[in-house]
Amino acid sequence: MHDESKLIAKESKSSFYYAFTLLEKPKRDAMNTVYAFCRKTDDIVDMGNESDDLKYENLRHWRIELEKALRGGGSDIQLLNKLVTYIKQFNIPLDPFFELIAGMEMDLQRKRFPTFDELSQYCYLVASTVGLMCIEIFGYKHSSAKDYAVNLGLAMQLTNILRDVGKDYETGRIYLPQDDMKAFNYTEAELKGKVYNEHFVNLMSYQAERAKVYFQNANDALNYEDKHSMFAARAMQHIYYRLLKRLEAEKYDVLNQKIKVGKFEKVAISLGVWAKYRLVYG
Repeated sequence: MHDESKLIAKESKSSFYYAFTLLEKPKRDAMNTVYAFCRKTDDIVDMGNESDDLKYENLRHWRIELEKALRGGGSDIQLLNKLVTYIKQFNIPLDPFFELIAGMEMDLQRKRFPTFDELSQYCYLVASTVGLMCIEIFGYKHSSAKDYAVNLGLAMQLTNILRDVGKDYETGRIYLPQDDMKAFNYTEAELKGKVYNEHFVNLMSYQAERAKVYFQNANDALNYEDKHSMFAARAMQHIYYRLLKRLEAEKYDVLNQKIKVGKFEKVAISLGVWAKYRLVYG
């Protein structure tokens, strides 16, 4: 089962994989399993050509199987049984797991977000929850680590949204707040036509500034004593901030090109953060 979890993480080519490869084995195995759970939950919504009704039913089944595993009766899905062993080992709160599933249900129910307040609620459910799972594995001394996880999740999800505006529209979703699109005079018809103009750049820049605020809030929340144990989270933070700055440098031209941080950059950033915290904190 460990191999399957590791494979899911590795094949995703996610920033997560490169960031937590340097953890000691017990924490690395736990992170691979938590990530595999998050990936599988997301895939129920994003993969395949099933109807939304069937995807919703699959999510319901997934939640029921998680509840069975947590009750100790065991699930037919071995990944969930293994997940529960780590939940108990690291004393991870249960709410984030069920909130993540609720976030995926929201993805099926809503294709548009009228306001940023509604979008930020969604971002919390699908991203901050993952951070709240992870920090229990990393370990921390100060409860402010939870604020760090929440703010970093919001920052990273907003960065993902900016990167994926074109790809998301192809699946029928627009995560840019509707009232902001109206305020910056950029229409859904223009997005459909991949119209890249000054209005689009200003709209995207406005969202990017919001992401920067959450990155800063995350920095402000993390206590000095917790920085060492949070090096994997810090690596992800650096990777995503690099992506945000790259989007900014390319003037958010995501409709015509794929803007990303490459594999070797992710490895280099992760190694650099790991080495820094090993050197400073020993």
